[in-house]
Amino acid sequence: MTRILVTGCCGFVGSVLVRGLLESAEGGLEVVGLDNLSRQGSEQNRDPLVALGMRFLHGDVRAPSDVEAVGPVDWVIDASANPSVLAGVNGGSRQLMETNLYSTVNLLEHCRAHGAGFILLSTSRVYGIRPLAELKVEQREGAFVPAEGQEFPPGLSPAGIAEGFSTAAPISLYGVSKLASENLALEYGETFDLPVWINRCGVLAGAGQFGKPDQGIFSFWINMHLRRRAMKYIGFEGTGAQVRDALHPRDLLPLLRRQMAAGRGEADTPRVVNLAGGAANTMSLKQLTAWCDERFGPHEVAADLTPRPFDLPWIVLDPALAREVWDWTSATPIAAILDEIAEHAQANPDWLAVSGVK
Repeated sequence: MTRILVTGCCGFVGSVLVRGLLESAEGGLEVVGLDNLSRQGSEQNRDPLVALGMRFLHGDVRAPSDVEAVGPVDWVIDASANPSVLAGVNGGSRQLMETNLYSTVNLLEHCRAHGAGFILLSTSRVYGIRPLAELKVEQREGAFVPAEGQEFPPGLSPAGIAEGFSTAAPISLYGVSKLASENLALEYGETFDLPVWINRCGVLAGAGQFGKPDQGIFSFWINMHLRRRAMKYIGFEGTGAQVRDALHPRDLLPLLRRQMAAGRGEADTPRVVNLAGGAANTMSLKQLTAWCDERFGPHEVAADLTPRPFDLPWIVLDPALAREVWDWTSATPIAAILDEIAEHAQANPDWLAVSGVK
């Protein structure tokens, strides 16, 4: 019997992973979910997951005793985090570190005590802000793209940001909490001979995501447009041309299974990989608005020229290493992700309130 702990099990990403693990299991698998249900809306994911067979524990990864109550496990998949790049900027920096970093120590100590493997879902925001902000971009069809003819810094190309790109400060308090967690996990793996895998994810998106302006942007934007709520492009001269790639969390499942099956893997197997839709799965806010206009009817978006901390014109991860090492690629095109979100938004007219959007 393989026993897997999924933290943040009732959040968007955690719930998708738990559902996928349980629905594809052929016996011999127990999934334990740990969540403090602090994210508004997350409680509605609990009962459906329990009905599928998840053992739910109401607990907080910041509390060592709550983690210890889980008991022995074979793997920990850490999907719990404060995922906002703006977290801690206007207060709450200690809470951010407790949630994203100190909790990693608790989980790694649990892995050490039980000889368990650890898989951390990390983020594209561990990469350095300054060289990305200095990237020369130009607009094409309403979206920023890297300008041709420029010299790219190491680890950056038109295909996106590779794992070798700079992680030097500044990367935001959120970014450094995840980068420090990565390094802690890797050190625990080496010191205590534990399987450790670090997966740096691009923008995760899909139906049922609790979208807000600083996280879950695709869900937030589609729901806001559908409800004819006031919207605005922030910074970048109000163009809305800033670009992100999109990845559905269910596309992570094949890789997670391979990583768990590999155990520690070969000594030279890269421990850190980017997982993302990549350059083929990108969209700007302006393009997303045009998509919504066509689906729901026109809706005006205002412009706020005031720049917002840590906003960048083009953040696209290059998943080539994951393809080379794990034979992994994202399976869900961005059009399918948007369709899924739109259908969910139309079927759930109160979703903004559920997500805590006022």
